[in-house]
Parts: sequence; structure tokens; C-alpha cells
Amino acid sequence: MEGLHHDTIVDGEEGDPPTKEQVAPVAEDKIDEARDEDFSNKPINRDLTPDERVNLYEQMVRIRRFEERSLRAYQQGHIGGFLHLYIGQEAVAVGSVSALAEDDHVITAYRDHGHALAVGMNMDECMAELYGKKTGCSKGKGGSMHFFAPDKNFWGGHGIVGGQTPLGLGIAYALKFNKKTGACLCFMGDGATNQGPFYESLNLASLWNLPVIYVIENNGYSMGTAEARHSAGEPLARRGTAFDVAWSVSHGHDVYEVRHTINEALERAHKESRPSVLEIITYRYRGHSVADPDQTYRSKEEIEEYKNRKDPINLFKDKLISEGHLNVETAIEIDQRAKEEAAGSADFAQASPLPEPEELMDDIYWETDNPADKTSEGTMFFETP
Repeated sequence: MEGLHHDTIVDGEEGDPPTKEQVAPVAEDKIDEARDEDFSNKPINRDLTPDERVNLYEQMVRIRRFEERSLRAYQQGHIGGFLHLYIGQEAVAVGSVSALAEDDHVITAYRDHGHALAVGMNMDECMAELYGKKTGCSKGKGGSMHFFAPDKNFWGGHGIVGGQTPLGLGIAYALKFNKKTGACLCFMGDGATNQGPFYESLNLASLWNLPVIYVIENNGYSMGTAEARHSAGEPLARRGTAFDVAWSVSHGHDVYEVRHTINEALERAHKESRPSVLEIITYRYRGHSVADPDQTYRSKEEIEEYKNRKDPINLFKDKLISEGHLNVETAIEIDQRAKEEAAGSADFAQASPLPEPEELMDDIYWETDNPADKTSEGTMFFETP
């Protein structure tokens, strides 16, 4: 969101401390103003073809139908462990990934299904992983929280809250070390902003001028506690100020706004090798995980109000129809295709074999310390001879 980020040196001469006004929380009226801005006219969105715009819509629909089908599979007993659904946040992953260039990378936390599909992973390998099957993207050993696709610059899926923040920093370091014009988008939830590794990562990112972009997907409730009760000071992105890291606040129900926000940070990373903290306000319709009863910390009326006013898929569909790029019939066809694809992925997963017991010790870090005995085909990221 333009006008809401702090540059490396905050509106003053180099070395001058920022004033109280410069580090004050973003005024709510500024955020409200931005909600009415037409981000379709921003440079990154202006030249999108009609097909590219419809493709963004289709990607969001596919994510939602995949998540709904995975919930059904969980309820049927086909999926064990945790299942963190991305329903309601689709525009964040799709808008962000759609802005990336060839040498840009993605790493995220355990709510990773949306990002996985956005980078181009197919539903079959993702659903099979949820089922714990050998045909899954992590060979059935990772489950919901550990989707990976190194060939697509997607580095997971991590179960430890905030644990991906130093890993994203390391990817950014590798990019800079290898003189690549790229950045690492490191996604995290609002709860992760209170974890120590995040602040250690911010310190090094700023000190070493690393092209890492921390994207806070603020869905308001962490694991089940409202932001006002779990985090002092707002907005959360303002915490970048302490480390001279640029930050912004934007909204995740408009895919055009997400693309604009990410693009600004990517330009900073590519041209200046500087980090950013982007807080994107979004909302999850389901609980923290499907095991979360979601009955104690928010009302059904609140959820329904968000669905009615800010559902990212419905808003973008209406926008595309008003722009003349989509009609109701095509939207119905897209939705039906997504449902069929998701149903097909569940059939694929159900029919797939389980991993063999003797495969338990395959693809583990032990091989990197014992290269003479290495049997897998994996490589370390940016491995050099």
C-alpha cells in the first residue's frame, strides 16, 4: 500500500532517529481510504491480459475447492494429523506468487496448501501427501504441513511456528551469494511475529542487506486468540522499524492489491537487495486447524459478515465481470472444473500405495553428512562442487 512503508532510512538524514510521528501506527482512516482504491490500474496489473486475469481467478477457485475436498476427506477418516485450511486467504498466495520472477523463491509455514497450488503443484501430488501416500509430493512422509517442490522454487511447509523465518533468510543469503537477482518470499502468520527467530532474522536481513520479504498473513486470530490479546502494538509490520526494514500494511481480499504490494517489495529486493515486512490483512473461514472447534473466540456472525463483504473469490469474480473479462457462465464452468479436479485428486490419493517400511530412512539429512553412502537423488539448495 503506497505511502505506508518506511524506507531504510525513515524520512530523515542518514543516522537521524525517526520521530514519534514517523513510527506511529498506521492511521485507521488511511487504511480505510486504501480499501476504496482501484489497484487494477497499478503498473503490475494494468498490462494483464484478459486470460491472465481469469487465470488468477481460476487459481483461487481451485485452491478453495481443493481445501473443501480435503476437509471432506479428513472427516471421512482418510487424513490423519493436522489439516490447516487456507479457505478465505486465497488471494494472498495467488496474488503473491503471480508477481514472482524466475529467481524468486517461496517458503511458508504449515498452512501451505494454497501456496503449493499457486506455485504450480498439482492436486494429485498434494492430496496424496495429505493421505500419507507414496505418490505424494513428500512421498507421504510430510503430510499437510510439509508440501515441497524444489523444482518450482517452493521450499515448504514448516510446522514450527516462526521456524521458516531464518530458513527464508538463508535462501535470500544464497541468492545474494550466488549473485542472482531474486528474492525469497517468506510467509508467516500473525502469531509467528512474536517468535524470537523472526527478530533475529530481521536483524541479519537488515545488517547484511538480504532480499527477503516477510509476508505476515494476518488472519486475526493466531491459533485462536485475537490479535489484540496476543500482540502489543499495531500494526504488526511496524516491528520492522526497529531494524530499519521497510514495511507496509495492505489487504488480502483484493488480488490486485496483493500483486501491487508484493511487486513494490520485489523491486526493493531486486534493485537494492533490501528486506521488507508486509502485513496483509486476511481472514480464515475455518479454525486454526480442523481439530479447532472455533466456537470460543469468534462468532458465526463475524465469519458470515466477512464472507458476504470481503470474500476474495466473489469480489474478484464481480470485478472481472464488471471489467468485461468474465461472464457468469464461464465462472460456473471454472468452478465445476475445479470441483472435478479436486474430486479426482481424492480418487487418485485413495488408489495410491502407502510408502514401504524400508523407505523410512530415505531422503534424510544423514546422507548429506555421509555422501559416500548417499542413495537418494536429492541435492542441497544451491549446492556447489
